[in-house]
Amino acid sequence: MAEMKKYRAGRMIMGRLEYGADLLEEITEICRKEDIRMGRVEAIGAVSGARLGFYNQDTHEYQFFTIDQPLEILSLAGNVSIKDGESMVHAHVVLGDKEGKAFGGHLAAGTTVFACECIVEVLEGPTLERAIDEKTRLPLWKI
Repeated sequence: MAEMKKYRAGRMIMGRLEYGADLLEEITEICRKEDIRMGRVEAIGAVSGARLGFYNQDTHEYQFFTIDQPLEILSLAGNVSIKDGESMVHAHVVLGDKEGKAFGGHLAAGTTVFACECIVEVLEGPTLERAIDEKTRLPLWKI
């Protein structure tokens, strides 16, 4: 059975990320500066290049790949929680090229902002911390 906690929507932070910034690092820094311990993240815009990951369930390792071309951020969805005592952003992204082909995966450091509008919604409720799950070997929420 699913393990769930209840939250209330709190304040929202909206803004534009800096041109040339690392997408994941910039969102993470906002969360750390604002002391956001639980939250939800979404964004749209464009990147000049991307680094994404795919979790190999057999080897229990991320396989990263880069895309060296301009791309639209079609969807970025993620969450904020705590790992090793600090705010951590976990996000997945779908990107589209000039021909409408889509690429998606786990957002990794190395994705460069061209233009990006981002929303971080703070959630009020119990703080979830990440710990390594024995079955998946992923840093999942301890509930």
